Amino acid sequence: MPHVRSIWNGAISFGLVSIPIKVVNATESHSISFRQVHLDDGGRIRYRKFCEVEDREVTTGEIGKAYEDADGTLIPITDEELAALPIPTARTIEIVAFVPAERIDPLQMDTAYYLAANGVPATKPYVLLREALKRSQKVAVAKFALRGRERLGMLRVVDDVIAMHGLLWPDEIRSTEEVAPDASVTVRDKELDLADALMDTLGEVELTELHDDYREAVEELVAAKASGELPAAPPAGERAGGKVLDLMAALEKSVRAAKVSRGEETAEEAGARTGESAEVTALPSRRSARTAPKEVGGKKSTSTARKTAAKKTVAKSTAKSTGQAAGKAAATKSTAKTTAAKKTTAKKATGKKTAKKATPRGRASA
Repeated sequence: MPHVRSIWNGAISFGLVSIPIKVVNATESHSISFRQVHLDDGGRIRYRKFCEVEDREVTTGEIGKAYEDADGTLIPITDEELAALPIPTARTIEIVAFVPAERIDPLQMDTAYYLAANGVPATKPYVLLREALKRSQKVAVAKFALRGRERLGMLRVVDDVIAMHGLLWPDEIRSTEEVAPDASVTVRDKELDLADALMDTLGEVELTELHDDYREAVEELVAAKASGELPAAPPAGERAGGKVLDLMAALEKSVRAAKVSRGEETAEEAGARTGESAEVTALPSRRSARTAPKEVGGKKSTSTARKTAAKKTVAKSTAKSTGQAAGKAAATKSTAKTTAAKKTTAKKATGKKTAKKATPRGRASA
């Protein structure tokens, strides 16, 4: 592994067998680091080391180690004194036992390293230990010294490489007594059944497909500001409440949301099945890439357009009905006026005829 820098060189002690190895980091951090700056002018903020006795800045070469006693007294300790301590694991990873992997508490797991064979003569014993670990289906518990102190480690096989996990000492693991919930709290079988259903619905996930959404968002923010663009506004989302008021309702809703997110049901089907009309918010898919931000502006949604069209149709229909009603009313009034006029004309005509007939009779009598 010439392109990977080793952080420690030594040997694995396997009984009377010694295997020269190089230790390299098995993990790397991709987190984005920030610098502290002065807000007024953007200047870097730096920390300087001052001696509180002389009140002056000191160089690295002037700095040593000291142990602070309970009463505040500082006891100087030199690197030479530490190096002279009899540590049998100073340059050796000493295997002390082989145990089943389940015997190791995951709480003890610490930093991981790869162990590489250091040189051609180390290849044969290295492969021997690797194959012995594979066949036994066990892990090796070992002691080693790194960065000035003795540590506990676990050796296991990863692909074709022996990996070592630093382990915390058993007395470094805190007790769970102070953080355990109240023992009097119990759960019902129905609640457990819903929890099991939620676990089954969520299913499994390929860990290699998971990624850091926050880091990618920070990278996009930095890239946007570096190019002079305004950062895009993050999509608004619901914040999960910190308090569960109804455990059963929360479990049922979680199961529905999980089924919707996996495409097993639509939101309408989930609501119809449970007799609820509320919308089901789908959980984000773990297999999908980062969710694209929603478009701001642009075309209206289909439901909004349909509502608008329906309103326009109703308005047109109402206007048409009103116009027809007004027309009928006007026609009725006109008909009434015509009928009244005809009746008046008929009365006048009848009056004239009566007058003509009455006049001759009057002259005859005279």
